[in-house]
Parts: sequence; structure tokens; C-alpha cells
Amino acid sequence: MVVWYDNIPVISWLGLAGKCRTCKNPISIQYPIVEAIVACAWAGAFWFLGFTVEALSAALFITLLIGILLTDAQHYIIPDELSLGGLAAGLVLAFFTPIGWAAAVIGAAAGYLLLWVVKAGGDLALKKGWIGGKEITDTLGEGEPLTAMGGGDLKMMAMIGAFLGGRGVLLTVFLGALTGTLIYLPFLFRKTKPLVPFGIYLALGAFVTLVAGDRLADWYAGMLVP
Repeated sequence: MVVWYDNIPVISWLGLAGKCRTCKNPISIQYPIVEAIVACAWAGAFWFLGFTVEALSAALFITLLIGILLTDAQHYIIPDELSLGGLAAGLVLAFFTPIGWAAAVIGAAAGYLLLWVVKAGGDLALKKGWIGGKEITDTLGEGEPLTAMGGGDLKMMAMIGAFLGGRGVLLTVFLGALTGTLIYLPFLFRKTKPLVPFGIYLALGAFVTLVAGDRLADWYAGMLVP
């Protein structure tokens, strides 16, 4: 029988010694680690931004990114509950945060359209045989349409745009592509190459953009202008 105090983040896992109360099967350490990271994200957001709607927005956004990163890494899926639910939350919160609702709508549209163009280009490359391989076919499964990018990535970028705006979308995609390239480079010299979902890199890029996007943009602009 499950009781309410078995669902207290981190504390319950420690109290149960990492095992289910009834069946005694082990509970993965992933759960308390993720719970602790999310707790730190919320604490950090309110510490740096105060008890404001902006802090709430940032904390919720990071939580969504963590959820997307983990599900995409483990199951190659970005749930609509996170992407579309996050999109709706981002648009509502934009009314009360500095980004503003208009910029959030533009950012959401830009995020979706930008990834749609990338997906269309990738699908064309697959069709022409310029890219592809057994890893993609095995991951998608038999009977699934061959595609370079799933629709979940597009919806994810719309959600990111709602929180970060148009400029945040561009920086997120750039950082995501850069991170993915750097991580994947060593595997170019191996016969078997892992298939890593792009949503992981987008989540990392979006987090960096949220935390340091303005400073990165100013630094880059300073390099261009003497």
C-alpha cells in the first residue's frame, strides 16, 4: 500500500533506503537525483530573481527542460504534455514577465518554423541517401516513417520560443547544434555511431540561453564591433 509520505522528493527515497515499501524492489537512484536537481533549480531561480513571476517562469522552464532531456534520452520521445503544456504555460506567463506576450508568440512561431525548415532539409537528405544509416532505422522501428527529426522537436522549440523569445530561439539552436557537433565528433571515426536525440542538445542550449544568453550575445557583439 502506497502512503503519501512515500512520495516526498528525496526524503522518501532515503527513508525507504532506495526500496519499495511493499515489494522491496530497488527504486532507481535516478529519481532522488532528478528531484534534487529540480529542487535546486527552483531554489536558484527564486534566489537570483526574488519571489517574482519571472522566477516562477524560469523555474518551470528548467523543470520542463529536465523532463524533456530525460525522456528524449531514454525513450526518444518528447511528450506533448511537456512541449505543448509548456508552450501554453510560457504564453500565459509572458503576460507577467519582461519578455511580453507578443515576443513570446513570435518566439514560439520562430522556434517551430526554424526547426521545420531543418527537418525538411534533413528529410530531403534522407530521401536522397545523403545521410542515414542503420542506427536511424533501428531507433525509429519497423513501419515508422523515416525522418531526420521528430515532430516533438518542433513543438519543443515552440515551447522554448515562448519562454525565451526569437533571439533566444536562435541562440538555443546554435548552442544545441554546436554542443551536438562537439560531442559527436569522436564517433565519426567509429564504425558504429550512436543516435543521440537532438532534444537533448536543444535542452542544454536552452538552459545556457536562459542563464547566460544576454551575456553571450553581448560578448559576441563586442567581438564584431571594435
